[in-house]
Amino acid sequence: MVMTIVFYGLAALGLIISLVKSKEKTKMALKKAWKAFENILPQFLGIILLIGVILSVLSPQQISQLIGEDSGWIGVIIATVIGSITLIPGFLAFPLAAALLENGAGYMQIGAFISSLMMVGIVTMPVEFRYFGKKATFLRNGMGLIFSILVAIVMGGILS
Repeated sequence: MVMTIVFYGLAALGLIISLVKSKEKTKMALKKAWKAFENILPQFLGIILLIGVILSVLSPQQISQLIGEDSGWIGVIIATVIGSITLIPGFLAFPLAAALLENGAGYMQIGAFISSLMMVGIVTMPVEFRYFGKKATFLRNGMGLIFSILVAIVMGGILS
């Protein structure tokens, strides 16, 4: 809570300094920021809706059963597969991960989910084939998959 207040205070201070230095540039930057926010908002609302649906359909016990600490390597594999085929930006994935953790998911499984979400792109493979070739695409995705499992192992070792 204290750090949140500090960060908001620093942001406000930076905005005031920017306004003093150049009102025009600050106004232009705020317009660009608002436009970026408008572009992100539909995705953000969609993920919030998805989180709400997941948490209303699945009980904490079911989440724990699927990807909780006690699910072990099966849960890691489930989380890795879901992360590999899901196309969610990072800024939306982390709130989803936090909600899953609060509802019974394990750290190792969430580590696998987030890292595979960021590094493995099953959905984007056709585009990657076209621009990078099949060999590079499979190599990148394979290395991302291996690294995701390593992240899960490290997360399990550190946080469990």
